[in-house]
Amino acid sequence: MPPKFTFSKIFRSASGPERPTRVLPSVVLAAKAAARTAHHRLIPAWVLHFGLAGVFFVAILDAAPIPLPIPGSTDILILVLGAHGENPWLLAPAAIAGGLIGAWLTWKAGKKGGEAMLDRYLSKRLASHIKHWVKDHGILSVCLAALMPPPIPLTPFLLAAGALGVTRRQLFIAIGIARTLRYGAEAAFALIYGRRILRWFNHYLAGWSSVILYTFLALLAAAIVFGIWKYRHDQRQASVPKRAAGAAAAS
Repeated sequence: MPPKFTFSKIFRSASGPERPTRVLPSVVLAAKAAARTAHHRLIPAWVLHFGLAGVFFVAILDAAPIPLPIPGSTDILILVLGAHGENPWLLAPAAIAGGLIGAWLTWKAGKKGGEAMLDRYLSKRLASHIKHWVKDHGILSVCLAALMPPPIPLTPFLLAAGALGVTRRQLFIAIGIARTLRYGAEAAFALIYGRRILRWFNHYLAGWSSVILYTFLALLAAAIVFGIWKYRHDQRQASVPKRAAGAAAAS
């Protein structure tokens, strides 16, 4: 019978018996470093799967009356996801589309609630300044507020735009121009410098990744609940004078 063939003979030295394969120390150290990096990444892999849909959803909230726990969350997502390999030129349009929807929702709420809602939402001093800006500059005030990074607030300007007569067409023009410039610049920045920023964050904040992520998610959920409650509360408060006026007219 012919001798049996085994794969071990392929690796057997011609000059003697089998010897265990030696692995260079540098290879072992590199593998351990890679494992640590994968285990302690700043952004877990399951978060990165949200991709374009996550950016779109957060961009809606970023311009909606619901306050986000971290200002500029959309900007951070574009930079982080772009650095992780997501196409920045798809992230920017997703953020722009979400921003337009969120801005329209806030504008619509301001149009329905009028200046009374603006006074309830803001302090008297801030409301007075924003009303003055929107009345004098209209579309320009909304465009600049949408273009500026945090801590410049956008929501009060959107509410004022709805309450003071800025049209839907003017709103879309202002938000479209501002968000295209802002998110387009961030997409380019993520494409060029994203990897360097990510390496810095992974080096200094990797050990806190889970704490940062779950704290953000908890605050986001609380912000959504608070925003819904506040919107309904404001709607009820706005309907009280109307019901009183209707009852007085009926009597």
